[in-house]
Amino acid sequence: MPILDSHTLDFFTRSPEQTRRIGMRLGGQIKSGDVICLQGDLGAGKTTFTQGIAQGWGSIDSVSSPTFVLVNMYRRANGGQLFHLDAYRLDSIPEAEELDFESMLEEGAMIIEWPERLGNLIPEERLHIQLEHISEEHRQMRIHARGKRYDELLELVRQSMFGA
Repeated sequence: MPILDSHTLDFFTRSPEQTRRIGMRLGGQIKSGDVICLQGDLGAGKTTFTQGIAQGWGSIDSVSSPTFVLVNMYRRANGGQLFHLDAYRLDSIPEAEELDFESMLEEGAMIIEWPERLGNLIPEERLHIQLEHISEEHRQMRIHARGKRYDELLELVRQSMFGA
């Protein structure tokens, strides 16, 4: 578990189940207004990780990639909402502006795949996760916190994973 700095956690997962479990640990800590950005090539594990986040968060809905619908919304029994946005098919920033991020963040938390396609629309403060396909079962994950809330979130995830 190399720590690059206090804002970054870098590690490897050895199976889709482990990737999902780490997502569950993160999902158990997120709350309304949180922004989680997932970056990585096709097959890097973004949807698997998101399934874990949604499960840990308490979603009563199943998770699927929103590639063709752009945004999926997952619900929690207590009425909470988790928005899962896939920006891969967005053609422009103006098209992305029509999605109205502000109202989604007022109503729930947000997971954004392909955040680089959204430019400055993404809040400056966020948790950014880079996933990289290493081999059939192995993924490298780098979690980077931007902002006080996300430093706290990263620390909670670090403690739940490593107890330190």
